[in-house]
Amino acid sequence: MDRTKSLLQAPTYGNLITVLSIDGGGIRGVIPGTILCFLESELQKLDGENARLADYFDVMSGTSTGGLVTAMLSAPDHNNRPLFAAKDIKQFYLDHCPKIFPQASSFFGHGTKIMKSLEGPKYDGKYLHKLAKDKLGNTRLYQTLTNVVIPTFDIKRMQPTIFSSYEVKRTPSLDALLSDICIGTSAAPTYLPAHHFTTEGHDGTIREFHLVDGGVAANNPALAAINEVSKEIYSGSPDFYPIKPTDYHRYVVLSLGTGTTKCENKYSAETAAKWGILGWLTSGGSTPLMDVFMQASGDMTDFHLSTVFAALHCQENYIRIQDDTLTGDLASVDIATKENLEELVNVGEQLLKKPVTKVNLATGVCEPISHHTNEEILIRLAEVLSKERRLRDIRSPHTHDDGRGRVLDIPH
Repeated sequence: MDRTKSLLQAPTYGNLITVLSIDGGGIRGVIPGTILCFLESELQKLDGENARLADYFDVMSGTSTGGLVTAMLSAPDHNNRPLFAAKDIKQFYLDHCPKIFPQASSFFGHGTKIMKSLEGPKYDGKYLHKLAKDKLGNTRLYQTLTNVVIPTFDIKRMQPTIFSSYEVKRTPSLDALLSDICIGTSAAPTYLPAHHFTTEGHDGTIREFHLVDGGVAANNPALAAINEVSKEIYSGSPDFYPIKPTDYHRYVVLSLGTGTTKCENKYSAETAAKWGILGWLTSGGSTPLMDVFMQASGDMTDFHLSTVFAALHCQENYIRIQDDTLTGDLASVDIATKENLEELVNVGEQLLKKPVTKVNLATGVCEPISHHTNEEILIRLAEVLSKERRLRDIRSPHTHDDGRGRVLDIPH
């Protein structure tokens, strides 16, 4: 099985292992989409207008809505280039989220949704299923232009299932259609239906998947991505020689959140103490039970990585961009009105101008740690990524020369 290769040479020819991670969060995926648009535009200033994020990251990881963005940025088009540019993500969300999450228009809309949630998921998922299959077609996991890691949770096996470009080489039954993977990782309980599909191995073995949203296991997939890379290093992959699993100073991790309501103090023990099943599923116009699971999962990953990178004196190699000031409709995963989606775009644009923050492990709140803004840190990251890519091109024996004594640039 030969995976379609990006122009990024293996880490063994460079100094770094580059990781992009995108959290889950429904319609709030437009926030990291806005951040990625800025980063890709900075890379294009350095390396030409055809530069794409898949040309710079060794692995892209995403959960739920982040998994969909990951697939969009790494799936090949008919020219063997990424299917979507980062600048396309915003319009994709504006165009399609209102159809994935249609809003009830009647006076009793909220009450109708509550009643429907007692009988089944709020949305039937049909538009999302058709959209994923139309956009991603027959592209399979092994064909992505760079390595991807997309967590899901198999409700039948009661364990996480990680769809990984690295693992698919050892476990061919994981070689599912990207569309099925995206539908599975986005199947948030109470919001969208669980997704069932099968794959067939080279030996004819059939494997079944019964998937719900990967956010119940790893809403922040950064650690899952690093784990997959570590397994490759442990296995002796020549792509990572002579890197060791503990060489965290070799990692550069960009982890993007989709926003939280921490500063709103939306829930309290006094109100939660009165909730029954209905309260945990519908209070505050949201689904508190799902909010708790996904927030806890994301924070534990951030806590762990912040501590490990700091302990190994390479905390500058871990970049976490998150906004914890969302309130009201902005904090929802499914209020896909035109006004709310456009305001989420504004949140992403404003987040670029905010200072770099780090989560306070005692309070869980993001606190400024630098006078530099997220925009400035991304400009510096673009320079690092461009330099690393060019270094690998120079060192790699697989890079072609254009006949004028230099390596080929990103294709035009």
